[in-house]
Amino acid sequence: MSPMSHVILVFRKTGQYNVQRCKAAGAAPGSSSGKTPYQRCSSQDSLDEQAMVDYFKEVEIIQRSGDAETQEEVQLKVADEGEQEEAWLMEAGLATLFDESASDGEDSIALLSTLTRTQAAAVERRVETLKQTLRKRNKPYSVPDVREIFKPASQSKVRAHIRPRISNGAGPGTPGGGADAETDINLEVSFSEQALTYKEGLKVTQPQNEADDRLPDFRVSQDKTGQTRVGDLSAEDMKKVRRLVLIEMSALFDTCGIEVKAHKALKVRVRESGLFGVSLSTLLEQDQRRIPGTKVPLILQHLMSHIEEQGLDTEGVLRIPGAATRVKAVCHELEHKFYEGVFPWQSLKQHDAASLLKLFIRELPYPLLTVEYFSAFTSVLKLPTKKQQLQALNLLVLLLPEPNRDTLKALLEFFQRVTDHKDRNKMTLNNVAVVMAPNIFMCKGFRSKISEQQEFAMATGTANIVRLLVRYQNLLWTIPKFVLNQVRKHNMENQRKMHRDRAVKKLLKKMAYDRERASDKQEKNTEVRGAEGGFIRVQAPQFSKVSMAVQLTEDLKASDVLTHFLSQERSPSVKREDLCLYEMGGNIKERCLDEETYITALLELNPSAEWVIKSVQH
Repeated sequence: MSPMSHVILVFRKTGQYNVQRCKAAGAAPGSSSGKTPYQRCSSQDSLDEQAMVDYFKEVEIIQRSGDAETQEEVQLKVADEGEQEEAWLMEAGLATLFDESASDGEDSIALLSTLTRTQAAAVERRVETLKQTLRKRNKPYSVPDVREIFKPASQSKVRAHIRPRISNGAGPGTPGGGADAETDINLEVSFSEQALTYKEGLKVTQPQNEADDRLPDFRVSQDKTGQTRVGDLSAEDMKKVRRLVLIEMSALFDTCGIEVKAHKALKVRVRESGLFGVSLSTLLEQDQRRIPGTKVPLILQHLMSHIEEQGLDTEGVLRIPGAATRVKAVCHELEHKFYEGVFPWQSLKQHDAASLLKLFIRELPYPLLTVEYFSAFTSVLKLPTKKQQLQALNLLVLLLPEPNRDTLKALLEFFQRVTDHKDRNKMTLNNVAVVMAPNIFMCKGFRSKISEQQEFAMATGTANIVRLLVRYQNLLWTIPKFVLNQVRKHNMENQRKMHRDRAVKKLLKKMAYDRERASDKQEKNTEVRGAEGGFIRVQAPQFSKVSMAVQLTEDLKASDVLTHFLSQERSPSVKREDLCLYEMGGNIKERCLDEETYITALLELNPSAEWVIKSVQH
């Protein structure tokens, strides 16, 4: 038994821990570190002794490598009273609620019209806090009365709409809850509304930490209008998604009574070129000049590929560190030779490559999970159920900037491939999470500012967050349907406003007449399609078969449309995996459709949509 594990076992028996003793490999159990021992956190029971040993070994490795980390640390600052609310409202696209000169007033009104009761309550709370802060400072302000922003009638409509659809967190088709309700992820109803219903049902439980093979098999309920993933929407609609997700994430934490303090990073000097200690945006600018379209830093891609090429069956891969002096030398060599294409990859040892991968993550000048949402990520486990924790992670992933989100996705996919070989490499999901958590969460600027007790509390918490990220990564990049429906409503409100502003009375009358006719057509959509021969027109301007008619049936899916297109497309270079059927226009800018999307169901949601086949970049 190693001295480190011996120390941890001794102190678990007494109910006390001491970080300094855990980190000093040769320290005697009775030696004093000069600091008062403290009571163990109850959450520590979820990490066994060996996991604690692995976690703090990794922390020790990080601290030893700190001698080489000469770059300036990120200075974290908690936003001042009122400052956080003002920044939040600006990020949510609601600056007009405290600044009448803001240019997005009409867009804010359209956004507000889409909110649920819990989302509206989250906005009200921040507007009221900001108003009180400005009043304390005796500053003039133009924050409107929240009663003027949200009319009670509109909220009662939301309540009437929500109530029949959820019951104690149950998903569609499970009105009484039960086993299916516990594992089905309902994407049609706001997560915060589900949390409120759960709370009102007085179902109070404490989060449990299951073993790897006992984590619930959550699944998304089947939706005939198709699932939407990150990357499926236009940049314009993704901007709306991000605003709505910010409001929803805050509403979820508010509903559960969890306060999340947002940090902000003070500007620091960072390297403007190189590989390690360089921001993701700078790295990607460098890489895109060499390979256009690069979304994940090339150095990270090469390190992951090299580790895999050496074989993921190696016992202790990611856990066993490389030789510190050799890793430092290789790091220096990579900085000079990587972009020149002359680095000798064949001589790089697998454990050294794994150490370099972890060094790359923790040397980022700003944390991978961002300074802004770092506290929210670490607060996820305070939510009362695994389902709510997963929903919060889903929202937080959608909030990440694109470079961070793409890089995180590549890492999680790599970690999953490592755990797929657990029978040989002895790296279970829990083992990978324990080893990687300090590298992801003990970021610069944060590492030196936590106490020993906080460090122990983080051992379990951060490892479990990484565990959830890896285990449920396929769900976390999904855009919930309720958010997409809000985007559709937002777009329709903006279109109505645009029509009102640009038309003269005569034109408005004509448009009203046209809208009535269009409404009649929508109500009789099936009959109209039948009158047109029961076909939809699909455009494919990038290909030789630029247009085709497809018969509309109840069972017609996006996959069927692509199959029909390929049977008529003459170009042999066109491959199925490179094609996507897009929903375009109407209440959405554009959306790449899931192949399981039923066209008839989608037409009911967006009667004015057009259909276009385009090639997609992978």
